[in-house]
Order: sequence, then structure tokens, then C-alpha cells
Amino acid sequence: MSDFYSAVFFDMDGLFVDSEPLWLISETELMAKFGYAWTQSDQSYCLGGPLSRVGQYMFEKTGGKESPNFFTNTIVTIMSEKLSIGAPIMPGALRLMKDLEKNGVSTALVSASPRVLVDAVLAMFPEHTFKFSLSADDVTHPKPNPEAYLKAAKKLGVEITQCLILEDSPNGVKAATASGAFTIAVPHFVQIVPRNRLRVIRSLEELNFEILQTNYEQDKLV
Repeated sequence: MSDFYSAVFFDMDGLFVDSEPLWLISETELMAKFGYAWTQSDQSYCLGGPLSRVGQYMFEKTGGKESPNFFTNTIVTIMSEKLSIGAPIMPGALRLMKDLEKNGVSTALVSASPRVLVDAVLAMFPEHTFKFSLSADDVTHPKPNPEAYLKAAKKLGVEITQCLILEDSPNGVKAATASGAFTIAVPHFVQIVPRNRLRVIRSLEELNFEILQTNYEQDKLV
């Protein structure tokens, strides 16, 4: 499709599903066991991962009472249990997905979360909602490294510079922009400043195929 992005890649946590409140609850519960009061500031610091960074952060905040791997593995276990019950879909996400599908646009879910959590989210939707998904377990270097997005484009046989990435966190946006793709950020707890090839909106409800088509025509001129 020459008048549209070659593919659209969706982040998962906080972009496609409203799982960030579950992360906050899970992290608060875990850290409370070590006498640490987890705050929104802690949550914002860890937003977008990668999980190895979150585990290291918890390790430091608890005075090294357990290993970084302990915190990483435990938080994944807690989140897996919560996601098995379900998580709300972000406003406009599913409608946008269906609109893109109707117009023949390839989409993929590209997450910094491990495969077990990605699969827990995918189980909430009909099979083949996305053409494919990539998790942190599918790459050597997770976000903010752009490897996942470069791999997604390669998997589809398209140029990443002609793709669109939808993200919500600073680390996710770093990965997206570093890949060379066009990026739209939908931040919730942080501020992201728009710049060349990076737009910022308040909600996915602002997007549909026609609006993205107009964006693409404008982006091609940049």
C-alpha cells in the first residue's frame, strides 16, 4: 500500500491494554513485603521496562535483601496471575486495530514484557488479532534498544523507515525512534515532547485509518 505505512506496530502495556495499574498494584504488593512503600514516582521510573532494570531497581531500594533476578521473576509471576483474570483494553485500541485490518494493513504486537505475559494478554483476544507478536524473550536487547522493532519489520519484509510505531513510555519511544520508524506516542504518566517523525496524542481514540493516511502523506514530506 504505497499511500500508507508499510505496517503498524503496537506496544502492549499501557498502549493496547490498560495493564499499568496492574503493574502498580503488583509492584506495590511485592515491595511491601520488604517494608518499602512503592510510589507513583517509582512506577514512573520503571515504566516501559525492561524488567531487568525493574529488578535491579527493586534490589537497590530494598537494600539487597534479594537478588535482582528474584524481583524480576516474582513480579512476572504476580503479573501473570493478574493478567489471567484480564485487563481493560485501552480506549480506541481495538477499534483502530479492526480499522487497520479492514484496510489490509499489517499489524504486530511488540512488547518489552516476557512471552508469558504477552501470551496472557493475547489470550484475551480472538486468535490472529495481530499478524504476530514479539516479546522481550524474542530479542537479545529489549527496549529501549530498537532490536524488537527492527526484527518486526524484517519479519514482514518491509522497511522500518516506512512503518508506524505506537508507544506510551519514554523507553518505548526511544526504541521506536531509534529504529527509524514514524512514531506516535500516547503518554499517560509522563511527558513526551513531539519532534521530527514523532507525534504525541492523548488517546488512540484520536486515530483511525483515514487520519493515519493523512499523517502518512504529511510524514512523507518531512
